[in-house]
Amino acid sequence: MPRRAHLDANVVLRLLVGDPPEMAARARILFEGMERGEVTLVLDTIVVAECVWTLRSYYRRSVPDVAGAMRELLLLPNLVAEERDSLITALAWYESLGVDFVDALLAARMQAAGDRDVYSFDQHFDRLPSVKRLQP
Repeated sequence: MPRRAHLDANVVLRLLVGDPPEMAARARILFEGMERGEVTLVLDTIVVAECVWTLRSYYRRSVPDVAGAMRELLLLPNLVAEERDSLITALAWYESLGVDFVDALLAARMQAAGDRDVYSFDQHFDRLPSVKRLQP
């Protein structure tokens, strides 16, 4: 049975940005081990959110680049992501509807739970197809 371990955002970011090169190489080796079945890597939802925020704010990556990179990561066959479907839906809405990723993720999680209503002052929720924004 392979070792099961969670990923921190700094490992994912090193893999995605390739910098610094030594850490990026070590992250690639870890993911190659996952592909060979030597280790089970778990990507938590909060780590995805941190990566999206960091790629946009610190690395100044475009929304399509961020959404594409994160989607590609989430679709790796041996990666464990417990909310994979909600994350992929959120990335699609983030990219296509111009909403904040965390708002899109909340809406995707609500949709998965069969919920529709959210109390918010944030008008981004009005763009999300599965949400009815209520004002407090």
